[in-house]
Amino acid sequence: MNPSFTMDDVRTRTYKARDAWWTVFLVDPLAGRLVRFTANRTSLTPNGLSCGALVLGLGAAWCFWAAGWKWLVAGAVLYHLSFVLDCMDGKIARLKGTGSVFGSWLDYVFDRVRVLICALALTAGQYEATGRPVYLALGVAIVFLDMLRYLDALKVAAARREMRSRLRSARGAEGEDRFVDRLLPVDSDEATGEVGTPAPQAIDLQQGFRARFSWYPRVRDWLARHRIRAHLVSGIEFQMAVFIVGPLCQAIIPVTVVAGLLMLVFDVAIVYKLWLSTRDFAHAMAQADADRVAA
Repeated sequence: MNPSFTMDDVRTRTYKARDAWWTVFLVDPLAGRLVRFTANRTSLTPNGLSCGALVLGLGAAWCFWAAGWKWLVAGAVLYHLSFVLDCMDGKIARLKGTGSVFGSWLDYVFDRVRVLICALALTAGQYEATGRPVYLALGVAIVFLDMLRYLDALKVAAARREMRSRLRSARGAEGEDRFVDRLLPVDSDEATGEVGTPAPQAIDLQQGFRARFSWYPRVRDWLARHRIRAHLVSGIEFQMAVFIVGPLCQAIIPVTVVAGLLMLVFDVAIVYKLWLSTRDFAHAMAQADADRVAA
């Protein structure tokens, strides 16, 4: 007998607590319902959906290469549907508990391949249609910014894990539940009873940041109540601006430039926040060493 998943199951098991605003408002309402139908009525796997997302992405690239306005619209629609499928694979995996390490790798690689091929097709098609070399430079910039954003995200996550591991090791088992780590792009509220409020005596690595930007927790918490992460222009919004908004508005160059600059601004904020956190981390490590010597 097939499982009977409800929309409540889909929302509680598959929706992220905080996600990109594009996903929250323009993808989840459709993807959630498709996930319910797919999980209850088909045997499609997360890896199969990842492959389907890539196929639709290749279709979008073919339309972008054609360069005419109607083709650009078709490419934008296909790219959005490709992203919907891309979101569905993770949701199906979480809903059914069928996720795998290989599936995560496949999803990540296919995402990067889709962006690469669509960027080359979109800009090369526009170059062929207009003869303007700026589109070739734009293609290189799109690929570079996409790779920079995701490499930066991986390194930030690795830095967070390293700080967490070293602090827990320094403090021993008694400090296991006293670590609070709030680093963009995704704020973590471990050991907290309320979003944005550290638990008593928790090791807080965001003191320096909050001292400089006291308004930030209020903004972050308001966004969190709507499931929106504070990183408002991430790789997702950048992709959607380049491959959907720009083609639909027939303003590929200005939209891409503005979206790229905004993404860089938010990435600089991430790095700055990480840097401030490493200073708090150094103080915490020094205190842990002092406590160990005193003991």
